[in-house]
Amino acid sequence: MRMTLEQLRIFVAVAEHEHVTRAAAELHLTQSAVSAAVAALEARHAVKLFDRVGRNIALTEAGRLFLVEARGVLARAAAAEQVLADLAGLKRGSLKLAASQTVASYWLPPLMQRYRAENPGISLSLSIGNTASVVAAVQDRSADIGFIEAEIDHPTLSAECVGKDQLVLAASKALAEQLGGAPLTAAQLKALPWVFREPGSGTRVLTEAALAEQGVDLADLDIVLELPSNEAVRAAIESGKAAAILSELVVAANLESGSLVPLAFPLPKRCFYRLGHKERSTTKAEAAFDALIAAARPLPCS
Repeated sequence: MRMTLEQLRIFVAVAEHEHVTRAAAELHLTQSAVSAAVAALEARHAVKLFDRVGRNIALTEAGRLFLVEARGVLARAAAAEQVLADLAGLKRGSLKLAASQTVASYWLPPLMQRYRAENPGISLSLSIGNTASVVAAVQDRSADIGFIEAEIDHPTLSAECVGKDQLVLAASKALAEQLGGAPLTAAQLKALPWVFREPGSGTRVLTEAALAEQGVDLADLDIVLELPSNEAVRAAIESGKAAAILSELVVAANLESGSLVPLAFPLPKRCFYRLGHKERSTTKAEAAFDALIAAARPLPCS
């Protein structure tokens, strides 16, 4: 009997979980069916793919080598299936998006809702990270399209501005009153307690660039916290005497209510960039999403 794609899927799932029961649950198969598929592979090729260690299992050396090839075959099969999905005219298929936090939380959701309404047969997913992780996802092709908030120069990725966003330096009302309403000097910026996003964040990159233009280096600052999300940064500056640079989208409700106040520090608008892999052709599912972005953008991003 020839090796089947289903056997490969089962083997990869067992290898990744190192557990037959968990692999069976993920695949919606019985434990006996999963065990039988692995046993058939081992018997057919007279090779042991797993060692049984107590109640768990571990890949043998042959299993580790075979796992690389099995994943490659499944990836090629998925690519072939995507071609057929395209030919079906968007009646089925998938689109995997990856986005940094501001884009994912505030800019993408309306577009995704519209896309799902217009293309119900397309499975749409979104992973959220910082700029660095989104770049990595598009680079290794675990995401079809990426969206980030910082400009990049990458040898294998294309980047197109598809939206604009205003940055604002915000602080609690009490801290803002201490500073007065005049434009902040370099000395005042250095004296401020700051909350920063984590390294790898597009907002952090642009914060550093804006401060550098005023002659302020990161080493000059009193950074009291580094936090991994916009919401955590916003909560920190709202409840304490610190300032942070965030998207106006993130703090709009706070600015309206007065719980946060914009400080007098000029900041540029930034682009939201659409990332794609230069070595991949654009699928119909991707083209349909790009058309929605273009329709939602009243003016060119220049």
